[in-house]
Amino acid sequence: MSKTKKLALLGAGVALSMIFAYIEVLIPPISGAVPGIKIGLANIVTLFLLYKLGAKEAAAVTGVRVLLTALLFGSAVSLIYSVAGAVLSLTVMILLKLTDKFSPLSVSVSGAVAHNIGQIIAAMFLLGTAKIGYYLSILALVGVASGAFVGIAAWIAIKTIKKI
Repeated sequence: MSKTKKLALLGAGVALSMIFAYIEVLIPPISGAVPGIKIGLANIVTLFLLYKLGAKEAAAVTGVRVLLTALLFGSAVSLIYSVAGAVLSLTVMILLKLTDKFSPLSVSVSGAVAHNIGQIIAAMFLLGTAKIGYYLSILALVGVASGAFVGIAAWIAIKTIKKI
């Protein structure tokens, strides 16, 4: 793949992941739901790039998306939570994919739960309390569901788009 084509594809990945992030901003929270819960639609792009181009490319697009999303739709605190979640999530997904023993679905679910763990760790430091850790049980359940959704969507894209 030429450098130009790869750069264009990565730019398209950033753009698409930003569109997915914006769509999530528009989705109103479910009344009574746990605050901060999101589906993680932008991770469809991350998972797709991880399987089609590799870890460096997926990490680069994710890093740019996390930064731009915080600048456009969030705050400095949301950036801290997003970075913590993204770093742990990407690390887990890359390591699992490298084994070639896990499907995109299981990689996605593991990444979603790891993202939640990263955010809880960040919250513990920011809030100065370990009590926020109780929140992880709820987030992990939601992470499994959203990770499954994202994993299925990414798997469809990975199988459908044969040639890049």
